[in-house]
Amino acid sequence: MRARAAGGFTLIEAALATVIIGVGVVAMVEAQQAFIRSNLWSSHAASGTFLANEIRELTRHLPRHDPVTGLYLEDDEFGGSQLVGWGPEPGEVLVEDLDDLDDFDGLTFSFLNSVADIANGELPGPINAFGEVIPNIDVNGVVAEPDPDTGDVEAMNGWIQTVIVEKVNPFDTSVVVADNATEPPSGSFPGRSVDEYPLRVTVEVMYVAPLAVEGELVARVSWIVP
Repeated sequence: MRARAAGGFTLIEAALATVIIGVGVVAMVEAQQAFIRSNLWSSHAASGTFLANEIRELTRHLPRHDPVTGLYLEDDEFGGSQLVGWGPEPGEVLVEDLDDLDDFDGLTFSFLNSVADIANGELPGPINAFGEVIPNIDVNGVVAEPDPDTGDVEAMNGWIQTVIVEKVNPFDTSVVVADNATEPPSGSFPGRSVDEYPLRVTVEVMYVAPLAVEGELVARVSWIVP
């Protein structure tokens, strides 16, 4: 009698097994990638919130407007009025020169800014609560050291802090009013001058990934200064 061949997988069974294993591998890879993306986003969100709060700490004790010149309206040559005192005053060119909240309106502290150009709202950054540029840390955990000649340091790579300062309605801080807004007297209400409004300060933090064309907003922190 002829011996029967040992049982084995058919071609269809082998193909099905290959498909099942392939689908499982793809699912595992996608799950791992999703975990990495989620972990990276959490890390970026934490870093962004930290950087926003560093600006908050830096400005926490500052007055709303310049303690010397103040904020006021003066007549212009066209019979109207112009706002004086909003933004950096003459001679304020570095972050340590800024002495009130409205000085920070529109400023960007970026790793792309190697020199201070406050006229265009660009300053080196990101910065910490002491106004110092935060040094970069490489993949090996080595912190960048200041240049011995210039004192400049490689900034925390990829991060940008942008500050927005707005006047808001005293009775509804969700409503933004113009920088030159005032209110005339009415009845028992004595009126409200241009420098008597609360301010809303917002810090937006963006991260620019390597080789990316545009940055991604990862954190936004706002607070009211009455």
